[in-house]
Amino acid sequence: MTTLDRTLRSFLLTELVSGFALTLKYMFKPKVTLNYPYEKGPLSPRFRGEHALRRYPSGEERCIACKLCEAICPAQAITIEAEPRADGSRRTTRYDIDMTKCIYCGLCQEACPVDAIVEGPNFEFATERRAEMIYSKQKLLDNGDRWEAELAMRQEADAPYR
Repeated sequence: MTTLDRTLRSFLLTELVSGFALTLKYMFKPKVTLNYPYEKGPLSPRFRGEHALRRYPSGEERCIACKLCEAICPAQAITIEAEPRADGSRRTTRYDIDMTKCIYCGLCQEACPVDAIVEGPNFEFATERRAEMIYSKQKLLDNGDRWEAELAMRQEADAPYR
């Protein structure tokens, strides 16, 4: 019986017909492919992308140079140097992240008591030279200024889960 069944299926080309039927089924449905550079898919509020340093609404940088992010970084990608200011507060004079070492674990973001260092929504930051992947304090602050509206929205969306 199985030999007859196999012969009949092979003679009638049932596998080929079922393949064509499947093709016709999906041919008239809407496409799910994105035209990537022009269309982008949704990102989770917890997506970990390019790093940024945030500022307070007054324009002052948030980082208080507690060095918790530097201490907790498993890849040792963060370097911080700080000095006290005239008013007695501490601020960073140097805040560097070597993005070639970074493993995007998010521990720096979790350790920061003032939400100064965050991992933003940008995932398109490829470079041609390795030296461009060492982010200075100014580049991190520029990233924070560029993405501040979205960073604040993401922090607010994630607040109930913290």
